[in-house]
Amino acid sequence: MNVDQWVEVFRETGLDEEMMHRWHREFEHRYPKEHESFLKWLNLSSDAILAIRKESQGH
Repeated sequence: MNVDQWVEVFRETGLDEEMMHRWHREFEHRYPKEHESFLKWLNLSSDAILAIRKESQGH
């Protein structure tokens, strides 16, 4: 599984960009360590993970 495949599944289930951002915000808020682990599982770079987590935290 990679990020493109994951986004494809999200889109096929009807999630748009805003809903995906909302999903990340909720994941980060409730389970920050698990969110980071999930992003690593998708083989994202450290910079990409940091950017997603910061955006998910509202920074």
